Amino acid sequence: MKVFHTESQHDVYGTIVSLLREGGIIAFPTDTSYGLGADPFNDAAVERIFTIKGRSETKPILLLVDSATTAERVIRPTDVFFRVVEKFWPGPLTIITHAERSLPARVTAGTNTIGVRWPIAPFATTLVSRFGNPLTATSANRSGMPSAVTADEVRRQLGESVDALADGGILPSREGSTLLDLSVDPPVILRDGLLPFDSLAEFFKGRIRRRVA
Repeated sequence: MKVFHTESQHDVYGTIVSLLREGGIIAFPTDTSYGLGADPFNDAAVERIFTIKGRSETKPILLLVDSATTAERVIRPTDVFFRVVEKFWPGPLTIITHAERSLPARVTAGTNTIGVRWPIAPFATTLVSRFGNPLTATSANRSGMPSAVTADEVRRQLGESVDALADGGILPSREGSTLLDLSVDPPVILRDGLLPFDSLAEFFKGRIRRRVA
């Protein structure tokens, strides 16, 4: 496994992007926890992510973007989508909406929806920009285990199963992004996270609900 440091004076993006385009998988820091980055259109790479995590095949994989325009490559946007992202992106809000038909069913787990997020994370957004397309960013941990907020935690859980690790130091919070489902009306909060429910409730003027467990 190759290890890169996000604060390196050398341009590491070219090497990492080449690895991703060859079907490789990288663990990298986001604004919530470390994620597993791969090309969502590479079936073999996506299959490896499920294997590495021990993840259920019924769970879709989150994608990171660096703009609403990039998100449009993998979703079918609506007016409410654009209003929400104008207010809350970039930030710790994952939006679930209808997937573009070209997105592989392996990524969406056959749901025809996909979660996308534009993070406040310079390394992650620059990586997406240099790659030129959305990247997977499911958390870099074994399913059922705590999310990783240090490179050492990634190593302890995943060992040498990833091709490269971008060491971004200790991340500020283990809490994940807030998960908002815009594929239904009214919208539903599927998971509480760093973006408070009250902020979304105010934005939607109370016309929002939480998923009942």
